Amino acid sequence: MKRYSVLTAWLTVAGLALSGTDWVSTAVAQDLGAQAFNQCRACHTLQSDGRNGAGPNLHGLFGREAGSSPGFNYSPALKASGLRWDDDTLDRFLAAPQKAVPGSRMPVSVSDPARRAALINYLKGQTAN
Repeated sequence: MKRYSVLTAWLTVAGLALSGTDWVSTAVAQDLGAQAFNQCRACHTLQSDGRNGAGPNLHGLFGREAGSSPGFNYSPALKASGLRWDDDTLDRFLAAPQKAVPGSRMPVSVSDPARRAALINYLKGQTAN
């Protein structure tokens, strides 16, 4: 009987540790994404009622056609790009905006793939419709 209780206790602890690790990993990834977004804050906002700045408000970004958010003066190149924002298109655009959309006005790239992935995941969590 005692052996069963000890085994149950260890399995419970292991389960909590594993679920805690997932939570910690998610929290760390969100923190890294938030840190990466600090560079973007100079031009972009995320709130549903956020203003456009030098760059458009990013609320509702995923699934939206590039260059289609009302009230922002996009480059003709971005409006004509035919891109729809998802993980892949955003990854390519953030890695090299001028290569992904020649003539884009986006002046900043995110060259580090891990930082870019964290940023994209952060944006996905922050900009849902």
